[in-house]
Amino acid sequence: MRSEVKPGRAHTMLARRYDIDALRVFAFGLLILYHVGMFYVADWEYHIKSQYQFEWLHLPMLFLNQWRMPLLFLISGLAINFIWGRYSVAVFARRRLVRLGLPLLFGMAFVIPAQPYYEALAKGLVEPGFGKFMVDYLTWQQFPDGAWSDTRIATWTWNHLWYLPYLLVYTLLLIPIAWFLQGRGATIHKAFLKLRGPWLILVPVLPMMLAGWYVYPHFPFYSRTLFGDWYAHSQYFTFFLLGFLIGRNPEIWLAIARLRIICFVLAITMFILYLNRADYVETAGLLVTYLNRWTWILVVLGFGHRHLNRPFPWLPYATGAVFAWYILHQTFIIVAGAQLTPLALGPFMEPVLVLELTVGGCALTYHYLVRRVRWLQPFFGTVIKQ
Repeated sequence: MRSEVKPGRAHTMLARRYDIDALRVFAFGLLILYHVGMFYVADWEYHIKSQYQFEWLHLPMLFLNQWRMPLLFLISGLAINFIWGRYSVAVFARRRLVRLGLPLLFGMAFVIPAQPYYEALAKGLVEPGFGKFMVDYLTWQQFPDGAWSDTRIATWTWNHLWYLPYLLVYTLLLIPIAWFLQGRGATIHKAFLKLRGPWLILVPVLPMMLAGWYVYPHFPFYSRTLFGDWYAHSQYFTFFLLGFLIGRNPEIWLAIARLRIICFVLAITMFILYLNRADYVETAGLLVTYLNRWTWILVVLGFGHRHLNRPFPWLPYATGAVFAWYILHQTFIIVAGAQLTPLALGPFMEPVLVLELTVGGCALTYHYLVRRVRWLQPFFGTVIKQ
């Protein structure tokens, strides 16, 4: 991601925003760890579950659950800001359709199927044999009701790839908003970029509060079905738009970096209060929830900008690999978990092996297949310059 900001002052705004690249890798890395945790956390639904389930995972999983996806959508909004204006609107929309649509369709057809197979197999709703299942899946045969948790298109599912259609829709919705912010709405954008101190913490929380008051009571659950998932949209699109608004402006990044210690203390406080939010009146509970979410993201952005805005040797490779890893990782988790569960390896060895097989599978597939077969790269959202 490139910035038009010239170097200057102590904040070292470099021509390339290495901190944004590093945070993107960090956010997707958290997502992989979170999905491994879903296989083991007690009482939380997942496609399949290990026989070893842990109550102690509730706390770290709940901690991450509040801001991991909002962070991803905010970083996605930042990415759009960094490329906005390079292309005409038509070219921009077409490029985003290809960049997000091809991996979604390819992933649903050829990467995802092992996940519903093992889920349906665990429920006793399909016969063993992945080959036959794959033929039925690709030919849109009807599977028994409840064979897997989420059916999107006929018998196909996008499972963890739901992020792609959501991001695609948000990107297309952003086009007229961005055009407005560059024109008659420029004063709104400038006013946002002037937020400092407590206003930078409180003002972005206001649209979240409105959604909590007026949308959540009617659409309280994250359905991942795109249509009708209005509370999720109200949250994710808010963070996506916040990322676009922050963009490349050096002053607001400096302000975020200066707040990092204060926000860290505030975020810890908000998380402690969040754990007891049921004891508060509705407005106070909502405020704690959204402050917890936003302050942790400010912590990540602030410390990231302060410490990660430099050219780490591993960063170019990781930046190229991260999208392919995202597409692949949950299938490796499900397959590894399903194959290891009958071996009863114990509550330590099994999680270690699931994580190792997931990381190893993603690494090997990307390095030896995606990087080397050029025609495959667009299907994994990756373009390797030779």
